[in-house]
Amino acid sequence: MNDIDVFEADLDGQDLRIAIVQARFNEEHCQALSESCINELLALGVSHTDIQLVTVPGALEIPFALSQLVKTDEFDAFIALGAVIRGETYHFELVSNESASGITRISLDAGVPIANGILTCDTDEQATARTSEKGRDCARAAVEMANLALALTPDIEIESE
Repeated sequence: MNDIDVFEADLDGQDLRIAIVQARFNEEHCQALSESCINELLALGVSHTDIQLVTVPGALEIPFALSQLVKTDEFDAFIALGAVIRGETYHFELVSNESASGITRISLDAGVPIANGILTCDTDEQATARTSEKGRDCARAAVEMANLALALTPDIEIESE
């Protein structure tokens, strides 16, 4: 095992640019997620000036905002934050599944890390209990995956003519 090249988790956020897309629906939970996430990004060394926060109406709008931000090539990783609380209709499943599917598709198609922090809970109490931990977890995942992506990206040498 000693001869295996292992990429260890790198949680150094210095010089990383991170974009957060946060839904406003269920705003109290979403703001708590953002606050926890941003505090953890700062604790990991990401500069205030290297964090961009964009808000959108709800979880279904998050993938579109992410797709637009990805096109800028300005960010090393992205974080999606929102809270979907189960109601009495099928809408909960639709929003939960489609937002997650969109986030995954953008991440894989663009080859960029996106930490999915959209809570899907049965009650407000469950969401409240999860916001701080989920926000921190997403910050850590975004920094770790940004560093992994940078480490695994081959250096391209430009040949001079």
